Parts: sequence; C-alpha cells; structure tokens
Amino acid sequence: MDRRLLDILCCPATRQDLSPASRAQLDALNQAAARGGLERVDGSVEGGGWSAGLVTADRRLMYRIEDGIPVLLVDEAVSTARITDFPA
Repeated sequence: MDRRLLDILCCPATRQDLSPASRAQLDALNQAAARGGLERVDGSVEGGGWSAGLVTADRRLMYRIEDGIPVLLVDEAVSTARITDFPA
C-alpha cells in the first residue's frame, strides 16, 4: 500500500492512525476465524481468508484490504479483543 495513502487514512471509528497488519497479526485473525470465534463489529461472522489488512494504533480494530483497496467500514471491522494473544 502506498505510504502517502497510509499517511492520510485513519480509523473512521476512533480516528487513530492505521498501519499495515503484520503477517503474525493476519495469521492470528485467520486462525481465530477458522475456529469460528470471530465477529465483525456489526455482529456478523468473519470468515477469514485475509491476505492484507490495516490495524489501529492501539491494535484493537482491523480493517481488511481487498484488491489493494482498504475497506474502512466500521461495521465490517474486526475487534481483535476476542483473538487470544493477538500480536502487538
């Protein structure tokens, strides 16, 4: 993702800076989704399969990136609070 774009993007819910999710963070999210224990903010089940995402500065919310486009819809964000040992 273009660094200039990252510099202007922020979390629409908290206004925190966003950074690219690490491989460890993506793996933790996908594993939690595979176990069926992961929900989006809107309460729908998250299926996983993320290859890229953005995480808030406090590491509490993640937004997926689809085809290089950040999906910054609050209802579709995933709370990392339910992911055991979510990497920092």
